[in-house]
Amino acid sequence: MMQHTLSLLLIPSLFLGINQATSSIDNAGFIYSGFNGANLTLDGMATITSSGLLQLSSGNGEHKGHAFHPELLRFHKAPRGKVQSFSVSFVFAILSIAPNLSSHGMAFLISPSTNLSSSGTRGFLGLFNRQNSGNASNHIFAVELDTIQNTEFQDISDNHIGVDVNDIRSVRSNYTGYYDDSQGRYQNLTLNSHEPMQVWVDYDEVTTKISVTIAPLKMSKPMRPLILTTYNLSTVLTDQAYVGFSSTTGSIDSQHYVLGWSFAMNQSAPGIDVDKLPKLPHEGSKNSSKVMEIVMPIATAIFILVVAVVIFQFMWRRLKYAELREDWEVEFGPHRLSYKDLFSATQGFKSKHLLGVGGFGSVYRGVLPMSKLEVAVKKVSHESRQGIKEFIAEVVSIGRMRHRNLVPLLGYCRRRGELLLVYEFMPNGSLDKYLYVEDDKPSLNWVQRFHIIKGIASGLLYLHEEWDQVVIHRDIKASNVLLDNEMNARLGDFGLAKLYDHGIDAQTTHVVGTMGYIAPELARTGKASPITDVFAFGVFLLEVTCGRRPVEHNRENNTVSMLVDWVLEKWHKGLLTKVVDPRIQDEFDINQTILVLKLGLLCSHPVPDSRPTMRQVMQYLDGDMMLPEQMPESLTLGMQFMMQSEGFDSYIMSQATTMVSHGTLTDISGGR
Repeated sequence: MMQHTLSLLLIPSLFLGINQATSSIDNAGFIYSGFNGANLTLDGMATITSSGLLQLSSGNGEHKGHAFHPELLRFHKAPRGKVQSFSVSFVFAILSIAPNLSSHGMAFLISPSTNLSSSGTRGFLGLFNRQNSGNASNHIFAVELDTIQNTEFQDISDNHIGVDVNDIRSVRSNYTGYYDDSQGRYQNLTLNSHEPMQVWVDYDEVTTKISVTIAPLKMSKPMRPLILTTYNLSTVLTDQAYVGFSSTTGSIDSQHYVLGWSFAMNQSAPGIDVDKLPKLPHEGSKNSSKVMEIVMPIATAIFILVVAVVIFQFMWRRLKYAELREDWEVEFGPHRLSYKDLFSATQGFKSKHLLGVGGFGSVYRGVLPMSKLEVAVKKVSHESRQGIKEFIAEVVSIGRMRHRNLVPLLGYCRRRGELLLVYEFMPNGSLDKYLYVEDDKPSLNWVQRFHIIKGIASGLLYLHEEWDQVVIHRDIKASNVLLDNEMNARLGDFGLAKLYDHGIDAQTTHVVGTMGYIAPELARTGKASPITDVFAFGVFLLEVTCGRRPVEHNRENNTVSMLVDWVLEKWHKGLLTKVVDPRIQDEFDINQTILVLKLGLLCSHPVPDSRPTMRQVMQYLDGDMMLPEQMPESLTLGMQFMMQSEGFDSYIMSQATTMVSHGTLTDISGGR
């Protein structure tokens, strides 16, 4: 009896202390609170310091280091079976000769072998080489913490986290940061900050979801992960494999450290007691001496160059804020904002202020220095001078519009080859982020969605009929619907909008917009009109109600499905209410949802003359007019067929591939 009791008391010790411990296949795990006495498998630059830090690399030049838990872990439940759930947590820090100077990063990996001697240095992070990167025979899964932007490998920035499967090109990546549980807002982190941070990597065998979360040290694991993607690792990992870390250095002196590490199979990784972790080395001693070694030999030369630098700085300041101004812009006066103010508002358009990137430019968050007004600044390339005067006139004209459901366009600025549009900042971001959240919690309830739908309809009615001129938006979609601090919908991004006088036909001749929202007739005539906006609004209605994207790609059979066709098919089968977003299935007004779905199909009717005007749409939504009777058989001409007949078939497939690779649909633009 005493022996049995003693055995039970010893079980928790598997996850305590610095030494590794493994148990049965389903409960294999270990924890390192520092690495003194740890029997890790090390190679290259990797070493364990006297203070108990795992140092993966140090110095500059083309070096690499690897460190592995010494025992094989069984990841498959049975030979060639399904990979079982696992969880990893580790604390790391990246130090360089000076903050904000970047060398190459590091990675956590699962590999069938500890011998990675053939792997490349620098951008390959010691994981792959130029010949084998992308080969399924690698059987390597990794999470990279990268501090260099390598365009050859399609890196998104010089401060990102990526999920790698047999390839240095990540299947999913994101800017480094975390979501604050208290406010739900995204907070930036800098990998090369000289500060320790904690990372959690989790894999679910049932859903095959991979989640990656990062947070500052001593902060609890955020509820919302930074990266959440789906990938079946059963086709990647071997039955038994090693877990460990890899790192490489570059031209800048840097060190990569792991302070603590835990792992578990079929349960959450054991919590790491951060108070027991070893301390990072003082940055003053080694780094300062190296700085002096570099600075002293060139101190005399720097002194000689001081005068030249001052002169250069003066000239550069003039060029830095240089704008392109022409005489005809005098009439637009107050609508012209200075580039210096916009540069200051966004702190030089730094990546930490980047709100998003689309087919027509990048958008940055900023605060105007004088008024302290929060703004969103969109940078749009405009290489051609042809038509720029007309375009600016339209921008200024749109800037005079005022409606509760439109994002105010405050003004513009022009530089050589670049146009900047300045909008009022919307604190709750774009609607698509609420429609396509990657968890089971409801993002928006039906009352909120219906309120958003009516708001955008009201805004479009104002554009089409109630303002001085007719405004065709030409790019109505969920990502262009922004939410203010009270979750009211505001239609934004007027970078593609076109104006003309009431009673005059529109003369646009280029296909502009986003695949899935483009009316079929637009490909044939290139002529945008209010009724093509109505088509896009119809698709938008279905998107908001169903919580599905307008175009979806099926990887298994490499086919593309259109949301309009899918809803129509369900209606034909008498299952119209089954298309409602599952996250609100038990909380919606059935009469309202059926009205919105049928109205969405009517607005996206393939025959332009069958679509209602936005005034009629508002009457339907307000209940002032009954929706005309329609049968699904009258709409059996599929949207995908219509798009193919208009010459969009090859484009649909190419855009679906883009959507899968990057998570968004690319815009189509042939100019203005």
